[in-house]
Amino acid sequence: MSPALILGVVLAYFIVLLVIAFYTARGATNETFFIGKKNSKWYLVAYGMIGTSLSGVTFMSVPGGVGKAHFTYMQIVIGYLLGYLVIAFVLMPLYYRLNLTSIYSYLQSRFGNGAYKTGASFFLISRLLGASIRIFLVLNVLQIFMLDGWNVPFPVTVFVILAMILLYTFKGGVKTIVWTDTLQTTFMLLALVITVFIIRNELHLSFGELYTSLSNKGYTQVFDTDWRSKGFFVKQIISGMFITITMTGLDQEMMQKNISVKTLGESQKNMVVFSLTLIFVNALFLFLGGILYLYLADKSIPMPKHPDDVFPTIALQYLSPIAALVFVVGLVSALFPSADGAITALTSSFCIDILGLKQRDDWSEERKVNVRRVVHLSVAFAFLIAIIMFRIFSDGSVITTTLKIAGYTYGPLLGLFAFGILSKRGINNHLVPVICVASPVITYLLDTFSTRLFFGYQMGFEVLLVNGLITFLGLSVISNSNNNLGTK
Repeated sequence: MSPALILGVVLAYFIVLLVIAFYTARGATNETFFIGKKNSKWYLVAYGMIGTSLSGVTFMSVPGGVGKAHFTYMQIVIGYLLGYLVIAFVLMPLYYRLNLTSIYSYLQSRFGNGAYKTGASFFLISRLLGASIRIFLVLNVLQIFMLDGWNVPFPVTVFVILAMILLYTFKGGVKTIVWTDTLQTTFMLLALVITVFIIRNELHLSFGELYTSLSNKGYTQVFDTDWRSKGFFVKQIISGMFITITMTGLDQEMMQKNISVKTLGESQKNMVVFSLTLIFVNALFLFLGGILYLYLADKSIPMPKHPDDVFPTIALQYLSPIAALVFVVGLVSALFPSADGAITALTSSFCIDILGLKQRDDWSEERKVNVRRVVHLSVAFAFLIAIIMFRIFSDGSVITTTLKIAGYTYGPLLGLFAFGILSKRGINNHLVPVICVASPVITYLLDTFSTRLFFGYQMGFEVLLVNGLITFLGLSVISNSNNNLGTK
């Protein structure tokens, strides 16, 4: 496929996003930017969240991982469903009852400023790293298959893409993103379905024959029953549940869209519908991954160095120009939801949680808007640096790296919220940062030496649960009988 055509597709897609932003950002205020004035439609949020949750990681890493892990990623997906139910019926009622703009305000009302600032800071780090690696995955493909041939430096690629995203999120924030995510989810799912049909036709097999071929090669294996394995089904399901609770339920980016829905009932409906749809979509991505490997074998194509490169290599180098075009559209659709929502959420959290923008009654609305815009630009610059760092140091499967990072950075958030909800005790705010920094360090040591300490047992994505438990226990040690210690 011509690099010029790829560039044209990206630019055309971006123009559509700008048009949407123009109409949705009219009359926008800070309240519009942060939570869309609580006027978002639940079905639009549910549909758009599919694209946000999948991102480029699912688009390439899930199909690529089938070669080694087969369909065992479905174990994690089953856990996702359980996690979404916890979010819908435990966390969402809490957020709506307190009428939160930032979900980390709960920590302030429950424990005081120390826990509040610590929780918000861990979110900022978590989302910056997690979203950066997702964006890197997509941009790296565009760089390798198109821009390297034009001698465009990777930092320039990142700068241009982030500048494009700033243009359509700068004013409208969440209100704009709810609509752009809907468009992007549509194109991503269309790309998935069309690619499956194209490869099926290339292999000249029916869907039943494709499944039989996948089964014969062992790709359809879902459950890993080896208790010592990182992929053991029990810990994968439990890990998936807690990954969802933290990366969605305790994540400002994901929750600011949900709490932008008018009522709790509609928001819960959004979460349930979204979670059930996500199971089917992930299963289809795994099926795509399986038939990609069948295609490699059938056409005697050399195995790409990294699993994440399997899909782009086949789509851009071996399939028809139509398939390549579909892939690029899907890829770009995976890119923008990973970036726009993250930049907006980090801006919202920093303004509200760190700067206390909503409490600054001595500032005019104009000054608050200007501060928010400066923060928005600063967040985009932080993404620029982080993505370039991943380009330099990243190796291996991005989805594994993403979930591993989440285990270490979201664990303290899990511990803080769990202690607040499950316990009636207060805590010494001054020691909260110490506990929340020590917990990932201890978890890392346990992960590193797990085979020696636990009779050959290998820790996988359950590092998140272990990290959260250590945080919970640490908070118990510094707690007392006061329900809310404030800043004591």
